[in-house]
Amino acid sequence: MGMKQRVISAAIALLLVIPIIIVGGSLYYIMVGVVSALALKELIDVKQTKRTLPPVIKMIAYLIFIMLVLNNYHNNTFIYEIDYRVITILLATILLPLVFYQNNEKYNIDDALFLIGSIFFLGMAFNLLILVRNYDLNYLIYILLITIITDIYAYTTGRLIGKHKLSPNISPKKTWEGFYGGLFFSTLFSSVFYYEVINSNINIAHLILISAFLCIVGQLGDLIFSSIKRHFNKKDYSNIMPGHGGILDRLDSLILVIIVFTIFITII
Repeated sequence: MGMKQRVISAAIALLLVIPIIIVGGSLYYIMVGVVSALALKELIDVKQTKRTLPPVIKMIAYLIFIMLVLNNYHNNTFIYEIDYRVITILLATILLPLVFYQNNEKYNIDDALFLIGSIFFLGMAFNLLILVRNYDLNYLIYILLITIITDIYAYTTGRLIGKHKLSPNISPKKTWEGFYGGLFFSTLFSSVFYYEVINSNINIAHLILISAFLCIVGQLGDLIFSSIKRHFNKKDYSNIMPGHGGILDRLDSLILVIIVFTIFITII
């Protein structure tokens, strides 16, 4: 039943998401905005398993977060820039309440730094999902192929032949066999797609190395978000996708890959 549930949930999600990705435009911006807000909510909810944050602080966090996600959302040329006004507002509105609350049980520096890190990390990643889609749909497909194929083959290879634990303290089910299975097939499929669809003049060795590196980054992203769950003693971030968990359980690899891909987008 578990596998069947996973397949059905994944199929429904893909049927909903793929057409929106292809069409792009306002509908895509709205989808990214909604998904990103749900991702931030999952991270805040995990944090709140230990202590509830003040409602006003959470409201401010969501408002600044959406500003960051939709920063330059209409831009279709890929340029490295960030609106420092948004960063200033983020730092000021999250840190200044420390002075007014003056109560570590309600709101303290750990809470503030957690929110700043979460908003900036997730906000930058989801903003890049918009900018990369605007720049070139095929680049986004390439990134999605890396993360999706890695997940599929790491999972299946691990189930079939996995024996040696990859990181038992963080993610007990992951194995080195699954890691290499995901790495091999993800590098193969994504490199072939890039060569055939995006640029057949690229140096193949460079392409394979970059694809493999991004695949490894994706698997590290998975472990990073798993370590956060472990810290807060949570199995899944939520149950929004039956059989898969939450938004962050599904997009953990993509979040880090899309950020690191910006290093290569101008040279690949």
